[in-house]
Amino acid sequence: MESNFTKVRVIYADTDAMGIVYHTNYIRWFELGRNELMRQMGLTYADLEELGLLLPLTKVACHYLAPAKYDHLVTIETRFDYIKRASLKFNSRIWDENRSKLLVEGYTIHACTSNEGKIRRIPKLLLELAEKYHINKGE
Repeated sequence: MESNFTKVRVIYADTDAMGIVYHTNYIRWFELGRNELMRQMGLTYADLEELGLLLPLTKVACHYLAPAKYDHLVTIETRFDYIKRASLKFNSRIWDENRSKLLVEGYTIHACTSNEGKIRRIPKLLLELAEKYHINKGE
């Protein structure tokens, strides 16, 4: 599967008192990238919710390498790492505008649950997309 690339302009509200992007905003951008990657594949989070499925975050890792600052244009790169029986992992990188300098890298892992919070298997629809886009099916 190719990566999804989404551009975001840093707004003033994204920065801290030092004028750099506040650390938790990168996690928000990971989410934005996940949403756009799924949309690119033809499936949205709203589609999953209509099926009675949720993808709650179970783990996040974020390695900060260089700061983004106000009015910078950053590029969010997102790709699937794997899809397992009841979980999936997304890898994320946040680059400068031209993708010449890596600012942040990390990942998120999500469980697949029902609306009631019970673990569910990944739906057939998502598994079919995994096959189509050659996504690693994990262990």
